[in-house]
Amino acid sequence: MTPVANLSQTAPFYQPIGHEIALFEYAYHKQLPLLIKGPTGCGKTRFVTHMAHRLGRPLFTVACHDDLTATDLIGRHLIGDGTTFWNDGPLTQAVRQGGICYLDEVVEARKDTTVALHPLADHRRILPIERTGETLPAPPEFMLVVSYNPGYQNLMKGLKPSTRQRFVALRFALAPPELEVKIVIKETNIDPQIARRLVNLGNALRALKNHDLEEEVSTRLLVYAARLIQGGFEAIDACRAAVAEPLSDDPDTVAALMEVVGAAFGQ
Repeated sequence: MTPVANLSQTAPFYQPIGHEIALFEYAYHKQLPLLIKGPTGCGKTRFVTHMAHRLGRPLFTVACHDDLTATDLIGRHLIGDGTTFWNDGPLTQAVRQGGICYLDEVVEARKDTTVALHPLADHRRILPIERTGETLPAPPEFMLVVSYNPGYQNLMKGLKPSTRQRFVALRFALAPPELEVKIVIKETNIDPQIARRLVNLGNALRALKNHDLEEEVSTRLLVYAARLIQGGFEAIDACRAAVAEPLSDDPDTVAALMEVVGAAFGQ
């Protein structure tokens, strides 16, 4: 639940699209919390990981879910060897170590959980720990980053205005075709012509308006397809496994998607 970035490794590849790196760095240095919103597979998590390496800070990533509680973030008392001891949660670890705490898909967490972020996400920059009586001031190196997919927002799942307005925000989108081709090549070393075909396929599928798809094709799926092709799979089979089937469970919809795949790869 709380993987820490290995700072000895090189920063993971990230292809900038706009001024997001400059904004992240400014927010970090000015101690501003950051909210990143964008569709699935557009590079939000990769971007945060890249920036943690770039800034030389440990990264604590939490995949948010319906059962995530404030205790999961902050910590709890545990029993071991006949005694009780306190165990820091990822948010507390990040504050103590001056790291970056990244809450992925924060809207999946309960609203009473996200409220626990408020003291860290405004001018106070403190983390009260009620169960130990501590109040931890966040060091200058600490940064709070959250992300979510606006496409999944509804009345039941969304950030409270009192939470959202504590953050500066970045909106991510899928990369333009030329940049997306570069990303697919860089990630997989695939032949540039195949990379371009995959990106053209992705944009053709994104243009479909008459199919009930919850999500459009992400760059991540195109990378997966390229890796399968690199592994020796036929392009049609790779695109079925990495693109069409992940997008829908409906056989008719998958068949329609595969028609587009066949056109893109001349079959």
